Amino acid sequence: MKILFVFGTRPEAIKLAPLIKEVEKNSIKPLICSTGQHDEMLNQVLSIFNLFPDYNLHVMTSNQNLSALTSKLIEKLNKIVVKVKPDIVFVQGDTTSAFCGALVAYYNKIPVAHIEAGLRSYEKYSPFPEEMNRLLISRMTDYHFCPTKKSEFNLLQEGITKNIYNVGNTVIDALYMVLKNINSDKQKELKQKFKYLDFTKKIVLITGHRRESFGIPFKNICTAIKNAALSNRNVQFLYPVHLNPSVQKTVYDILKGINNIFLIKPLDYEELIWILNKSYFVLTDSGGIQEEAPSLGKPVLVMRNVTERTEGIEAGNAILVGTQSDRILDFINKLLNDHNLFEKMAKSKNPYGDGKAAVRIIEIIKREFDIL
Repeated sequence: MKILFVFGTRPEAIKLAPLIKEVEKNSIKPLICSTGQHDEMLNQVLSIFNLFPDYNLHVMTSNQNLSALTSKLIEKLNKIVVKVKPDIVFVQGDTTSAFCGALVAYYNKIPVAHIEAGLRSYEKYSPFPEEMNRLLISRMTDYHFCPTKKSEFNLLQEGITKNIYNVGNTVIDALYMVLKNINSDKQKELKQKFKYLDFTKKIVLITGHRRESFGIPFKNICTAIKNAALSNRNVQFLYPVHLNPSVQKTVYDILKGINNIFLIKPLDYEELIWILNKSYFVLTDSGGIQEEAPSLGKPVLVMRNVTERTEGIEAGNAILVGTQSDRILDFINKLLNDHNLFEKMAKSKNPYGDGKAAVRIIEIIKREFDIL
């Protein structure tokens, strides 16, 4: 059997890695196609999980718009699919790589398996272009692997009723895999890397890079972080800054030079999980962090106006704080100073899975394709 995995960004690789490893355990050779949508950050994950792409499309060029990226991806992916003739194509999430992977598989009448199916914000431009990507992927998908009951319900509400499976989120599988592999030598290495931090003090981890926040909303986010740092001098704010030039400029313009804000290069996944585990809570607009943090008992403040991951908010793990400076600052201060609120959020049950999603998915595929 030929199983083709298509991905191009770091989050996709993280969430597909447990599946690829599970396929290998079943003596099936996975075929991996990296589109190279985020090459530099992607390579870190490939190294951690010991993954070696069979194909790398290297699609990114400077200042490339979505139309150019999409057309390039379709053309290059089609050549791979025609050459490989896979029995099934796996895509993950809602990136342009995932959308194009599903579209090319559909054009070639090859079944599509969609990991993390059914997430919805019901806001056409938020997140952009992810919301439209996942809506379109769902219409081309043959096997829908949902991470939660809510995502399963979303598909049923849209009239999609066939081959829907609630399996949990593979990001929890990846999280546990990484934590298990951080040995004592790696611990020492990581402590040395972050030696500028005082681990007896509270650490607030920040990730922020979403496209729909660019402009005034992102400036508001950075202003809130600045004011929080200035009014909480004993708290350390750690921000691995995304490589996107728009993110870099705004972050460094507003946050540079404040001695309890640490602006650092993006972390590899192992480093990110380790420092997440050491943090007090997380400020983020990232989807993956919203899922990973509750597994480690870390409250999450979501700096977005809408989120497709409402399960964490409903469970009490996360609060949707929006992109207004005053509101973000207010909730940062509440979490830092209200121990009851912190404990309530930290101890809420994680709704995103138990770390066994990949096993469930591959068992379903083996059954569907009569593989013993």
